[in-house]
Amino acid sequence: MPTERIRNFSIIAHIDHGKSTLADRLLEKTGTLQQREMRAQVLDTNELERERGITIKLHAVRLDFQAADGERYELNLIDTPGHVDFSYEVSRSLAACEGAILVMDASQGIQAQTLSNLFLALDADLEIIPVLNKIDLPGAEPERRRREMADLLGVDPDSVLLASAKQGRGIEDILEAVVRRIPPPVGDAAAPLRALIFDSYYDQYLGAVPSIRVVDGMLKPKMTVTFGNVRARYEVDEVGFLRLGRISQPALGPGQVGYLVAGIKEVSHTRVGDTILDWDDPAPELLPGYQEVRSMVFAGLYPTDPDDYEALRDALDRLVLNDASLRFLPETSAALGFGFRCGFLGLLHMEIVQERLDREFGVDLITTVPNVEYHVEMMDGSRITLENPAGFPDRGRVANIYEPIVQARIVCPSEYIGNVQKLCHGRRGIFKSMHYLDPTRVELDYELPLAEIVLDFYDRLKSGTRGYAGLDYEFLEFRPADLMKLDILVNGDPVDAFSVIIHRDKAYEYGRDLVGKLKDLIPRQQYEVTLQAAVGPQVIARTNVRALRKNVTAKCYGGDITRKRKLLEKQKEGKRRMKQVGAVEIPQEAFLAVLSLGE
Repeated sequence: MPTERIRNFSIIAHIDHGKSTLADRLLEKTGTLQQREMRAQVLDTNELERERGITIKLHAVRLDFQAADGERYELNLIDTPGHVDFSYEVSRSLAACEGAILVMDASQGIQAQTLSNLFLALDADLEIIPVLNKIDLPGAEPERRRREMADLLGVDPDSVLLASAKQGRGIEDILEAVVRRIPPPVGDAAAPLRALIFDSYYDQYLGAVPSIRVVDGMLKPKMTVTFGNVRARYEVDEVGFLRLGRISQPALGPGQVGYLVAGIKEVSHTRVGDTILDWDDPAPELLPGYQEVRSMVFAGLYPTDPDDYEALRDALDRLVLNDASLRFLPETSAALGFGFRCGFLGLLHMEIVQERLDREFGVDLITTVPNVEYHVEMMDGSRITLENPAGFPDRGRVANIYEPIVQARIVCPSEYIGNVQKLCHGRRGIFKSMHYLDPTRVELDYELPLAEIVLDFYDRLKSGTRGYAGLDYEFLEFRPADLMKLDILVNGDPVDAFSVIIHRDKAYEYGRDLVGKLKDLIPRQQYEVTLQAAVGPQVIARTNVRALRKNVTAKCYGGDITRKRKLLEKQKEGKRRMKQVGAVEIPQEAFLAVLSLGE
């Protein structure tokens, strides 16, 4: 296919604005799938994606379309995730395209992720086709939202297409706009090979299979290839394009999107954003924009039954083959035994990994409190990276602690400005700007510590705005902060699973609330259990779990009072000895209590 008749495009949108449904209609309209093969959200192949109604993994598919001018076109659609956790994947997908369909809900209008994805597309210098979806809804305001979208993009309102993906209205117009408005790819077939990896998955028979967009040169079977950022050599077994399955081809040329099979056993070699090169004639310049995927949230995963440790390790090893952004290292906890310290892209990514470990591998887990990465500057000038509060050095040796700061964008109805500002200021947010998108909705920009938003910030934001607010954030920088390590002591022994790094202003309130919650959750023992929250040697909050009382004087009837007193003293001494040797069994609910603190 000549490059003049190839079009590469993505669909970008806020969560639940109809992106996957629109992809379904495009597949139907172009005859890519027969009616009997169709099902709702056909590109969302993961069971979790279908349940939650969100796209977690991107998918590429080739469509053949006969346009009104009589020519047949090769359309490569790359369906992207909509959640902020996967924004790097989205940016690499957009780098493989020349255009993007920006979908907006006709009843909800512009949301935080709409703006975020739009800025990613504009940074990639893509042609934007604005589409107003769900015009069939009773609450839809097509004309008002059309003007809103036109103002956002600085285009004529008539260029905003109206559609209902559910009913199949406006789909032909969208396909024609893709052919007319999106430019064909540019590339030189005679130049040395350069191909961009925008996704990869692991097949147990074929190894790692990267999804690629060829920029220059030709990619054919029997070629020997390597990667720009990993020095490894592989012989190509098969190339082709994707259509809900692999369809092999004799070659892939400039502008074409497809896959590569080369018996790659390490999924870490096929990193998103890397460049594929010809081993014998490598191009002098790599494709721009590659970066290492960075974990933002860290948590400990421990098996509920210590005997399941090997099963958990095997499950993580297999999961990492299909999710190269997951990081994990073995760690030991005095309270929880052997487990793993895992790095995630964000809270949604963490949730998805936990769900998959439970469903696909049947591993019951205890998860520690999610925390972020800190940089600690020591008195001797050295720096250490801290992902686990248990590894916090002695405070006397620490000069400065730096925490990650994010730039947060919140879009909400104007009547909830006060609620949003109160929440952000309570989380140590710094107000940057505010502007109205229209008379009823406003965009607020804040700088917030990442540690303050990883736990329950999004839930609080939704409840404070009746579900109308949208949140998007991106990493900004590390900044110094007055932070300390808070320990929870049970009968004088620290339980490392409860340790957190927290701001000085919030330490007392957090410690008091946590020991109060643990008091209700830890079962009563034969002896009194002391719960304390401590910062270093200083105890800042304390409570006791009362002992179970056995009435040892019940058998005394009559006689001198000294007889009863003797029995009580004997019982007290027995309880004191029991407390010295007894171990307090902490139930799983107590570890989960930290996640719901403050509710």
